[in-house]
Amino acid sequence: MQENATEVTAAGIARLAGVGRAAVSNWRRRHADFPKPVGGTETSPSFALAEVEAWLRKQGKLAEVPLRERVWQQLVGHPEGPLTALVHTGCALLLIHERPAVWLDASAGSDARLAAVLTGALEQVLTSRFGGAPWGAHGGGYGGTGASAAAAVNSVGAGSGVNTSGGAPGVNTSWEARDVDTAPAASGVNAPSAALAADAVTTGRGADAVATGRGADAATTGRGADAATTGRGADAVTTGRGAHAVTTGRGADAVTTGRGADAATTGRGADAAAVPDGVNPARTQPAVNPSPAGQPVNTPPTAHSAPTPQAPHATPTPSPTPTPTSASAHPASVHPTSALRPPTGPQLLSSVSLLRGAAELAAEVGARQAFEFLVGRHLDANPRQYTLTPADLAGLMADLAGPARIVLDPACGTGALLRAVDARPDQELYAQDSVPELAALTALRLALHSRAGVRGAAGDTLRADAYPELRADAVLCHPPFNERNWGHDELAYDPRWEYGFPARTESELAWVQHALARLADGGAAVLLMPPAAASRRSGRRIRADLLRRGALRAVVALPVGAAPPYNIPLHVWVLRRPERTPVAPEVLLVDTGRFASEGRGGPDWAAVREAVLDAWRAFERAGRLAERPGLARSVPVIELLDDDVDLAPARHLPPEAVADGAEQLTAVRERLGATLRLTADLTPPPAAPAPGARWPLTTIGELARGGALVMRTGGNGGHVRVPVLTDHDVLAGTAPSGALPESEEEAVLTEPGDVVVPVLGGGSVARVIDEATEGAALGRNLVLLRPDRTALDPWFLAGFLRGTANNRQASSYASTATRLDVRRLQLPRLPLDEQRRYGARFRALDEFERALRRASRLGEHLVRGMYDGLTDGTVAPD
Repeated sequence: MQENATEVTAAGIARLAGVGRAAVSNWRRRHADFPKPVGGTETSPSFALAEVEAWLRKQGKLAEVPLRERVWQQLVGHPEGPLTALVHTGCALLLIHERPAVWLDASAGSDARLAAVLTGALEQVLTSRFGGAPWGAHGGGYGGTGASAAAAVNSVGAGSGVNTSGGAPGVNTSWEARDVDTAPAASGVNAPSAALAADAVTTGRGADAVATGRGADAATTGRGADAATTGRGADAVTTGRGAHAVTTGRGADAVTTGRGADAATTGRGADAAAVPDGVNPARTQPAVNPSPAGQPVNTPPTAHSAPTPQAPHATPTPSPTPTPTSASAHPASVHPTSALRPPTGPQLLSSVSLLRGAAELAAEVGARQAFEFLVGRHLDANPRQYTLTPADLAGLMADLAGPARIVLDPACGTGALLRAVDARPDQELYAQDSVPELAALTALRLALHSRAGVRGAAGDTLRADAYPELRADAVLCHPPFNERNWGHDELAYDPRWEYGFPARTESELAWVQHALARLADGGAAVLLMPPAAASRRSGRRIRADLLRRGALRAVVALPVGAAPPYNIPLHVWVLRRPERTPVAPEVLLVDTGRFASEGRGGPDWAAVREAVLDAWRAFERAGRLAERPGLARSVPVIELLDDDVDLAPARHLPPEAVADGAEQLTAVRERLGATLRLTADLTPPPAAPAPGARWPLTTIGELARGGALVMRTGGNGGHVRVPVLTDHDVLAGTAPSGALPESEEEAVLTEPGDVVVPVLGGGSVARVIDEATEGAALGRNLVLLRPDRTALDPWFLAGFLRGTANNRQASSYASTATRLDVRRLQLPRLPLDEQRRYGARFRALDEFERALRRASRLGEHLVRGMYDGLTDGTVAPD
């Protein structure tokens, strides 16, 4: 057995074979040759995927493992875990997307050769795509012509040496120079590095070795020597270990490093700082963590003096209270690092089989779609590990921010907000997240999604901002809610708190001010906020200052179920960095709670979007908005500046128009009466006794194998956005209310006469698709049965599937859920005419059930309306 062979759980085997987990348990008991567990635990064993695939094929239960499923199982069974596997896969898919010829050449050889060649190839493509650092070229201090050369140094990781690439006049230190180009023990000439046409110098630990890029003329001396290196077009002198050295190079084409050396490098039009050996420039250089406001940025240290570490956002103050001014004030883990580092050859070796499979998948569906499928499948398989931003909400927030060239998401998560931004020429997308794997996945998704410049960073944004000098056109953010440990004690003197120092319980207001601090004048920030942030007393002073200075422009209350946590109606705040304070400032308040849905598919997003954007655009044009009762109005700031500064929209909107309320309730009452009369007419006649029938039985599995019906399971996405029939819709008898992410996966679309059965929850429910619900996509946890009408009547099929005893014998039980194995559901063998007799009765029962549900909803509507009318005075008590 291969040591790193992909493993699969019983659930994975069930998915491969299209059966329930109970069937897998039965196979293990009944078949002595079923593969033995190779890992996992006694209660949740894992099996070798290759052995399982061979056994299933031998038993005739599987013709071939679908490519998507094989790649997914390899990813899940990766020895370093699925997140590491996703990052490796994303890097390879980006290489395939950007430089397919390089991949084809690398993949033509052995696994060992592929891993070795990919190391350098990935370094080049990631450096060219992401710039190699958590900061990048940006007008006004982010590099470019005439900027400090130190700002052009893209350093990531703690390499001993420095690698130059791409022929840039600045210097790009290698991702992990120690693993790529340096040879600390070598006493001769080191082989050329992966740099192309560079006039540059790469030094090993202690000036042991020097590597030059292709096309450079250079000389290298051995360990412990004082070495002189001259590159083509550059006049440079480098001294060895323990020396104080100065290197002067034409065009800043040189960098000096040495163990224990204090060094400075100067070049034409540039200021660049040399890095002592073993020091991570991303954590110590002023070029990386720029000085706070009021101090010079990118100032090189003088010769013979070590650079002074700077704390992120620390600012000088005359107060006698000490402020954090050194990097040691914060743990090393808070410093930002690049979101992506190319994996090394040994790391890639365990992923080679997965990468080859992913390349096959990319050849079928495209690199971007392949990666989206794998990321979406991982997120769907681990719903409790991630707080996701729904695509509809992300699109609404991006539209509220408006068109933007430079966009930042300081808590990017899986990148939904930045992916929702409309593409523009020369666009730049900046992302940061405290979870390195999420930051890496976001950077890869963005790079595959568009041609925008992408900069990704991993680190605690509030404690260690990766983009302190950035001035974005827009900031989109779904910050973590209710965090106590957000940096309250360390960041007391941070210059970002322009509107007041947030209380320990007001982490969301810290994110609001961080977003405003990263905006250019007039730029827009849109943040998803918990409703408590609009009314907590501890935040009233900051809210008041945001209002007074015209920074807060709108608060939108979303319906319940718009985003996690789904039981709370979240808010969206729209802010602008003021260019000047408005003469008569007003704030837009919108409440879309009326668009909540009864199902679990979320609110009516089309209605939410139309209502919010229509109100916002009218408010932006005129600076105010006339009252829209129950929905929106603009409120003068002076009305909100009371003791509470409560910004909850519902508290400031006039009630919804209730003109003719009594007449509307009368209409509801009449509809209820008609429905009750219909219900009485549909009430089944008295049950006639009959002797217990003993029919010959068959199962759904047998009927599927015999071709009498086709069985399909709900998917994870589809080519087009169509309404999705969810398990909740089936249980409640409502219209399709769900949504699935758009992907290349083929959605299962319903047709009239299909029978849909939920597999979770333990209820005995089956629904026959009619003309009103045809064309909907089949959601998760649903099984669709499409009977052959010449052999099976749909209503007969659905009726017998609803039998309580039938469901009980086909169900398996776990500690938290009941799962139905649809293949084990039983059906009597009856002639088609007899089936239709039963089917007619089952259809009449279904109509009666629907009438009862409709009467229940109308009754609730009438009762609620009566209470509201009596309490607001629009309905008389007599």
